[in-house]
Formats: sequence, C-alpha cells, structure tokens
Amino acid sequence: MTDPVGKLPSELDQLPDRDAEETAEWAASLDAVAEHAGPHRAAYLMRRTLQHAEKAGVALPRLLETDYVNTIPTSAEPAFDGDEAMEQRITAWNRWNAAAMVTRGSKYGVGGHIATFASAAWLYETGFNHFFRGKEGDGSGDQLYIQGHASPGIYARAFLDGRLTEAHLDNFRQEAGGNGLPSYPHPRRLPWLWEFPTVSMGLGPLSAIYQARFNRYLHNRGIKDTANSHVWAFLGDGEMDEPESTAALALASREQLDNLTFVVNCNLQRLDGPVRANFKIVQELEAQFRGAGWNVVKSLWGSAWDELLQLDTTGALVRRLREVPDAQFQTYATRDVAYIREHFFGAEPALVELAKLLTDAKIAECFYTSRGGHEARKVYAAYRAALAHKGAPTVILAQTVKGYTLGKGFESKNANHQMKKLTIDEFKGMRELLGLPIPDSAFADGVVPYGHPGADSAEVRYLQERRAALGGPAPARRVHPVAPLPEPEERAFKALYKGSGKQEMATTMAFVRLVKDLMRDKETGRRWVPIVPDEARTFGMESLFPSAGIYSPLGQTYEPVDRDQLMYYKEAKDGQILNEGITEAGAMADFIAAATSYSTHGETMIPFYIFYSMFGWQRTGDQMWQLADQLGKGFIVGATAGRTTLTGEGLQHADGHSHLIAATNPASLNYDPAFAYEIAVIVKDGLRRMYGPEAENVFYYLTVYNEPKPQPAMPEGVEEGIVKGLYRFNEGSAGADAPRLQLLASGTAIHWALEAQRLLADDWDVAADVWSATSWGELRRDALEADEALLRGEQRTPYVTQALEGAPGPALAVSDWMRQVPDQISQWVEQDWSSLGTDGFGLSDTREAARRHFGVDAQSITVAALAQLARRGEVPASAVKEARERYGL
Repeated sequence: MTDPVGKLPSELDQLPDRDAEETAEWAASLDAVAEHAGPHRAAYLMRRTLQHAEKAGVALPRLLETDYVNTIPTSAEPAFDGDEAMEQRITAWNRWNAAAMVTRGSKYGVGGHIATFASAAWLYETGFNHFFRGKEGDGSGDQLYIQGHASPGIYARAFLDGRLTEAHLDNFRQEAGGNGLPSYPHPRRLPWLWEFPTVSMGLGPLSAIYQARFNRYLHNRGIKDTANSHVWAFLGDGEMDEPESTAALALASREQLDNLTFVVNCNLQRLDGPVRANFKIVQELEAQFRGAGWNVVKSLWGSAWDELLQLDTTGALVRRLREVPDAQFQTYATRDVAYIREHFFGAEPALVELAKLLTDAKIAECFYTSRGGHEARKVYAAYRAALAHKGAPTVILAQTVKGYTLGKGFESKNANHQMKKLTIDEFKGMRELLGLPIPDSAFADGVVPYGHPGADSAEVRYLQERRAALGGPAPARRVHPVAPLPEPEERAFKALYKGSGKQEMATTMAFVRLVKDLMRDKETGRRWVPIVPDEARTFGMESLFPSAGIYSPLGQTYEPVDRDQLMYYKEAKDGQILNEGITEAGAMADFIAAATSYSTHGETMIPFYIFYSMFGWQRTGDQMWQLADQLGKGFIVGATAGRTTLTGEGLQHADGHSHLIAATNPASLNYDPAFAYEIAVIVKDGLRRMYGPEAENVFYYLTVYNEPKPQPAMPEGVEEGIVKGLYRFNEGSAGADAPRLQLLASGTAIHWALEAQRLLADDWDVAADVWSATSWGELRRDALEADEALLRGEQRTPYVTQALEGAPGPALAVSDWMRQVPDQISQWVEQDWSSLGTDGFGLSDTREAARRHFGVDAQSITVAALAQLARRGEVPASAVKEARERYGL
C-alpha cells in the first residue's frame, strides 16, 4: 500500500528528518553507485555499511542473512592445534568401520544408516580431538547431544579407542543378552556410553537448550559449578523442520546461553530428498537463528573454493551461489564437469570468463567434495569461534555431502537414507579413497572386514592422548557415587496424615502444601525443583513465589506490580521455581534436565512438574518417553485432573485419558490418590524408591483434583495398600442377610462411591464396601509380574487378587477416567466385574451435570450396582427400574 503521494509507508516516516539535505545526498550516492557500478555493488555497499553499523553499536535491525560463503574467511582461521594427517587417518578408520558395521548387520535384516555419519564425520572427529570435555576432568564435562542417525560413527570411534569390540559391532541393533548396541543413542540400553536419547528427532535440540539453561540454574543457585560445561547439540538440517527444534531459540538467546552450541549438518537432504528443493535451507536457518538472537557461523566451502572466490572480482560467483536452489546444487554433485560449466557458470558472462581459468579437476573438486564440513581446519575454526563468542548461543551451519566418501552410488542420492549396505567393490573403492591398508585377502569370504590399526598404533595413542587431555572418553555417561538423600522430617507428612477436620481442601492444594513443607527441610529442601508452565496461581503455588523465588538469570530488574502484597511475584538469580511461559514442552525439558542431574552433574535434584489437566501426557507424551529413556526421576503431577472436576471447561480440557497414556510407559508409576494422606504416603515412598539407598530409575505420575473436599485422617495400617494400589477404606453396613458388593474407586470418584454406599444401604438394604484404588497401574504391573513368574514355574498371586479374596458379591469400579483405566485389572479380579467411567468428549457444565451425563454420580453408581446384583438374582429386577425412576435417571 502507498500513501497519496506514492511513497511507501515506513517506520522512518514517523521520525522527523532533521537534515533533509543530508538524507538526499545519501540517497543520491546510492543511486549513483547503482547506475554506474550496478545494483549488485549497491547492495554490497549497503550490507557492509549495516555490518559496520552493527559492530560500531549503532542501534539498527541486524542483517538476517549474509552471503552464501563462509563466515570465517581462510585468512582469519586460527592455527590448527593438532596433527591433521593423523586425524585424517583416524577419521578414515572410523568411516570404514561405521559403514562395515551397518553393511554386516544387513544380513540380519536389522538395517542401519550409513550416509549421515559419512557426511558429518569431521564435525564429530574435530570435536572429539579438540573440544569436547570429558567427565574425568574438573567439573561435569560437556554434554553431547549426538544426532541419532550418526550413531554408527560413534560406535566406530569407541571401537578404535578400545571401549567396544568386534563382537559389539556385530551386535549393532541387537540386544545380544546385554552385549548389543542400540540403533540410536539410548541410556537405558547402553548406560555407560549414551547420556542423552536424541530420537525422536527434534527432542535433542529442545532438550539441549534447557540442559544449558539448567546448568546455569545449578550454578546460580550455588549447587554445582558448571562454568566449564558446554552443551553441544548435533542436528540435521531436515530435523530443523520439527517444531521442537526451534521452539526454544528465543529462550536461549534471552538468557544469553553462550554455554550452548548447535551444529547443524547441512547436507541439504532429509530422509527422502532435498530439505528445501527450491530454496536454500542454510539461508533460511541463518535468518531464523539470527532473528532469534543467536550468533551464526557458516562453514560452507572447503579450501578448494579459495581460488574461485579470489578470482571473483565482480561478485558474480557469490551472487550465483546465493541464487542456486539446494536441489540444483545436489544435482551438480552428481553430474559431469561439462554440465556444471553449462548450467552453473553459463548463467552470466562474468562466470563464463571465470570458468575459463579453471581446470576440470578444480571444478570437480569444488562441486563434488569440497565443503566446509569436510575439512578439519574449517570445522576447527568454526568451533573456536563458537566458544569465543560471549553473550549469546551459537549455531554452526556446516555444509556437507550426504554419503561423502561412500562412492558415487551413495553421494547426494535422494535414496541414500534408505541404503543399508555397500558392495565389496564399493568398499574396495572406499578403501582406495581413504588410503586404508586393508588387503584384498581380507574380503576372501565375501564379508567386509572391520579395520583397526592396532591397540598400540600411533593412531590409537594419539586418539587416547587427545581424550586424556580433554578429561577422558566421550561420549560417556557417568553415574557419580552420590549418597542417598536423607529422609525428610516426618513433620511434613504428618500434617496430611491427620486430615483437615471440617475444613475442605482439594488434593491439588494438599500436594502443594506438602511440597512447600518439604522445601523447608534442612537437608533436602534446596534440591526440590518446582516446574510449572505459567499457571502456578491456578494450583495455589503463589505462596512459593516470595519464599523460594522464581529463577531468572537477571534477577529482578523491575518493581513488581504486586510488591506490596504478601505473595508478590519475586524473581531472583538463585530462585528455585522454574515458572515457564506457556510451554509444556519447555517445562518437560526442564524436568528431564533436573531429573537426570544425578548422572549429568552428580547432583541429585527432586523435580516436580505440575501441569493443567490433559496438557501433560497428551501434549508431551514423547518427552515422557525421553525421560524414561534417559533414566530420569521425579514427580509429574497432573493437576485439575479428571474429566468432570473442571467446571465449565468443556471437551478441550477435560482429561479422562491421561492414565491410559501413562500406562504405556514402563518407567512411570501412576497414582490417582483420593485423599491428602494418600498423597503423603505416595510421595514419601517415591522419595525412598527414587532417592534412597536402593534407588530405582523410575518416575512418579500423580493426579490431583481441584475439588475441595473434607480430608479424613489416615486409618491405621493402610500404608502398604496405598503404595500397592488398593485398600478397603470403608466397610459397608446393612442387615445380616443383605446383598453385598465391592465398590472400587480412585481419585475424586471415591466421594461418589461413598454417597452410593449410603444410598444402597438406606434405600435398598444393600451393603457395599468402598475400596480406595490409589493405582490401577501398579495393580496391573504387579499382576503382570505374577503372570511372568508363572511362566518361570513360580507360583505367585497378584496383590489385587489377594486383597479382594473372599470379598462377597460383585466388584464395581468407578473413576473420573475412561473405563479402560480400571478395566486394566479386571482379568485378575475373581469377583464378577463391571466398571463405570467418563468415556467420550468432555462437556461444559457443572460437576453435578457432567457426572450425571457420564453416569458416574452416586445415583448412577447405585443403579449400576443394583443391576449387577439383579443379574446375580440377589435383588429383584424391578429394583433397577424403580431406582432409575427414583433418582431421575
């Protein structure tokens, strides 16, 4: 849109021009350059002027893109601190063994990926030889998030340094009785090597950002000196399309996480073809990261391009590099030199003249292999620049060729992600290219051999010496010898054991009250890490603000609007609460970092992550699996739980299914407590199991409710039942010959069951025992273990069967969850079984109306109980019809 006089609207138009003549002179100068030297020269001068202004501190918007060339010119590269020829030989062995491992494994049909590591080998090798700090030196070392598809190369390096054997390599992607190698980084399967699981794609970069942030959190709170720990995240350019990959870029720059470096392997290919076929992914990523406030270092071209760029006196080559789309550049890497001369250099006369100065061999070298990510010196310079930059995180965009050194059958081919093996002839060609001393006789049996220069070879000694200087092998996971956490004082738990008397209290508030008291514990209080995505006040956690403080690396640079109130919004550098924005994914990444601090930093932390309704397992279930893979510990709390407790929220929020999703995770211990004292018992047991003398690699999921109810005192002798998942809370009373049944209820549903117990006794002379089912999931887990024991010839009765043994009448289960949740245990219940639940979408209405709609209120339970008894002939069938009419059903 233009204004009436034809001028484009601009922010500058809003400012008074204090010297219109000077402004006109600048504009005229630019016009003159464009007219006499061409628009490309004018654009060049404008970019250099803006760059100069940025360096001089002039407040202008930053340039989001630079030319498609290396950020660090060859003349500015630092001296290489190492033996480049030696590192070339080491990398060659690792390339070979990575390809051999996957090819040999293909005979078992287990698959594997070859092309990713082939493109990224120098990105890893340069880091291992010069930068990545190990865990045997001072501090915690560096944290490495390895790209999942590159794992064969990491295994190959561990084979070269003596940490793996040929037998291990032959067990790639197999369990092999505990002697196998998982397909991707997996701490649960290979806990001495892998520290962070990075598949599913996208979770690695998100977690890396929050890990770097958590390192600062530990440092600022005085728990661990992490000043020398650096987080390195290796990613694919295709992986950057995952929303999690870029979800927290602004957080990283906002908190100035210069302890973080992303290394994006830009081989221009994703799993099925080009990442940006008609565009340029490097330029897109540069703009995205710069716009988010990151420092960007591009390492695109190898040293063979130096001559071409020096000959480019008109800028035509740089312009052409900027305009050629990625898919076309991929094609250049697979076509002959004549094609490149015609289609690349033939674009304009200046390039035609430049190409006349180049031999075919030079063009072939540049377009086929010479990339910044394939040269140790280029990668070394980029890594040095990343570590030297302060005040912001750095991303390195390193261009490579996917399948590099694997031969023309692999390099830059769209299908190379799915190609799992090389032929013997292809291996022989690779041997010649890499210069490896592997004789033809090694292929005599038709199987590609592994290669190793010898345990006492110069290559292995060099590798081990470099790692020793950097603090030991990497990657490596270390569980430091940490003492069990002492049990907190009993006082905090006793407050909930005794109940609330006549005062009503929601179980959400009971949990928050318990944790608040536990955070005051002299021994363990500072190790609690409260995590909440922006709704702390919804959960009654605002009382923690002034006492514990909200973590911010800047402290509090403003006067809070509620400063005169008792529970004001207090931020502090040493704040304990991680009160995130509206990002469940970010909060979950916080939790993972805190939950694994015992291994990453040798500091045991106790995170609890409290979220609203279904926005935990439903939204971030993949990260819950990541937590399990990473052997994390802590408390996940689904607050405002259930499908009917959220008054008026409707189907978008009403959660009746999270316990089903949680049941799929083997590391998650899932509880749905009904009363405050049950929460106290569960949390106490969780602290023992996760942080006691025999610590387990599990985490707890508790659902708590926002419905205020009187909280009873804890009956005697129920602790074991609470932990195992079931105990009889209230025994029914009726006539001696009255029909009987068992009502099993969890969470807030126990209040409906208790009311149904009264109706059954008063209106129908039926006795119902009410059981509190604190964990349908733990009852099922125990029963499954009993079934497994039976297969081994061991006789064991499931706990749920034992608990209900001899209980008269049928069993009717009810919860604020879908019927499948209690139905998990039905096959181990000897009584006739039936269940009620909240299947279907939620709805906006009162709690009472919602419960009537789903058929789980006390009256509905009563009718369902009578129907069960009628089927058994214990009450007349007419009683069911009469009850429906009496209760308005």
